[in-house]
Amino acid sequence: MSLDLEPKEVFKYFYEINQIPRGSGKEKQISDYLVNFAKKRNLEVVQDEEYNVIIKKPASAGYENSPTVILQGHMDMVCVKEDGSEHDFDKDPIQMYVEDGFLKAKQTTLGADDGIAVAYSLAILDGDYKHPALEICITTNEETGMYGADALKPGSLTGSVLLNMDSEEEGEFLTTCAGGATFNAYFPIKKEDFTGQGLSLTVKGLLGGHSGGEIHKQRANSNKVLVRLLNEIRKENELRIISIVGGTKDNAIPANSTAQIIVKDAAKAEETAKKLFESIKKEYSVQDPDMQLEISKTDVKTAYTKELTDNIIDYLMTVPDGVIKMSMDMENLVETSLNNAILKEANDNLMIITSTRSSVESELDDLLDRLQIFAKTFNADFSILARYPGWEYEKDSKVRDLAKKLYEDMFDKEAKLTAIHAGVECGLLKRILPDCDMISYGPDMFDVHSPKEHLDIASAKRVFDFTVKLLENLK
Repeated sequence: MSLDLEPKEVFKYFYEINQIPRGSGKEKQISDYLVNFAKKRNLEVVQDEEYNVIIKKPASAGYENSPTVILQGHMDMVCVKEDGSEHDFDKDPIQMYVEDGFLKAKQTTLGADDGIAVAYSLAILDGDYKHPALEICITTNEETGMYGADALKPGSLTGSVLLNMDSEEEGEFLTTCAGGATFNAYFPIKKEDFTGQGLSLTVKGLLGGHSGGEIHKQRANSNKVLVRLLNEIRKENELRIISIVGGTKDNAIPANSTAQIIVKDAAKAEETAKKLFESIKKEYSVQDPDMQLEISKTDVKTAYTKELTDNIIDYLMTVPDGVIKMSMDMENLVETSLNNAILKEANDNLMIITSTRSSVESELDDLLDRLQIFAKTFNADFSILARYPGWEYEKDSKVRDLAKKLYEDMFDKEAKLTAIHAGVECGLLKRILPDCDMISYGPDMFDVHSPKEHLDIASAKRVFDFTVKLLENLK
C-alpha cells in the first residue's frame, strides 16, 4: 500500500517514514532508515550519537558557486492516541486515510509535524531539481526539548542559508523566536509553633495557558493572585504559612493555587481576602471571568517561621510576572516575558519555579540577573536550568525577502512574516551558525500533537513546489 497523492515523490516518502516507529527518544530506526537512504544513493551522510542525520548533496550544474543551503526538520513525532485505541507506537505503523482533502490518521497523531519536512527533503534529494549544494539536517528529540539540535556541534553544518520546514501555516514565514531558561528559587524550610486559627485559601478557575504562546493575553497567574491575598491579610493580621502550592508545568500559566495558613483572627482574614479578591476579579473580568476563591477552615499545624513566611510573600510580590517588553521590530510580538509557574515543596525547600523567555539574549541575561538579586535579597538559593538560545529578528535577510516575493508571485496572495514567543530549533542552530540566513515555513496542518492532527494535501503540494522554486532561485 502507498499514498496515491500529489506530489507522488513526497507522499511516497511520507508513507515510508510513517511505517517506522519514531516517537521522541526512540528514533534509532528512522535515523538508520535515513542513513541507508543516503548510502544507497552514494550521498555523504553523518549520523551522530544523538541519531541526528546530516546528508550532503553536491550542487546542480550552474550552481557550483552558490551558497550552500540547509534543509532542516525533525524526525521525531508526538505519540498520542484516542482512548480505546490499541495502537502501539513502538511497533505499529501509522494508519492513514484521506478525508475531504486532508490526510489523517486512525485514532492517532499523524506525524506530519514534522514528517512532512523529512518527506520534502528526501524527495528533493532523490529528484532531478536545480539547487545549490545541499545539507539535509534531520534532528531528533525536538518535541521533548530540542535535544538533537542542542547536540549539534560547530562545524557539523556549513551552509549560509537555512530553510526550516517545521511551521504549520502556509504563507507564513517565521523570522524570530524566543530563547529561555528556567529559574528556580529555593527557600529552605524552617518551622515553628504558632498559636492561631487555620484557614485554607484556594484560587482556581483561571484559564492559564501556554506561557509563551498566550502570555500576551495578560491572563491572571494564580500564584500571584494568591500571594496578593496573603499580603493583604498580613497587613492587619499576624500570619504564618503552613503550606503553599500552585501550578504544575513550568511552561504553563498556573490556573490553581492553594495556601494553608495560620492567623490570629480567621474571620477578619476571610473578610479581607474576599474583599480584595472581588477587586482582583474586576481587574481580570475580561481575561479570566471564571476566577474563584474558596476559603475553608483547616487544622492548625506547625507553620513556616515568620521570616520564611515574609520572605516568600515579599519575593512573589516583588518579582515581575507576564510581559516584560514588547518588540519594536514586529507588531504585537512579545520580546521578553516571565511566568512564575510553580510553587511546591521539595527536598526541604519551598521551590518557586519560573519560566523566562526572550528573543534578545542580552534581555534574557538581564532578567536572570534581576531574579538572582531578588533571590539573594529574600534569603533564597537559586539555580538556572535548561537555557536555550533565541533567534533574534534580522533587519536584513535576503532569503526572507526572496521567499516572501516568490510566494506572492507564485500564488498571488500575501505572504506574512511572523514571530513566536517560544523556542524553535532555529534558535539552537543560530548558536552554531551565527551568520546563517534563516526562515521557517511549512504547509497547513491542524490539531498537531493530538489524534485529530490533519494535513492539507493541496497545501503540502504548494509548499513543496515553492521549496523547489526557492532552491532554484537561491543561485
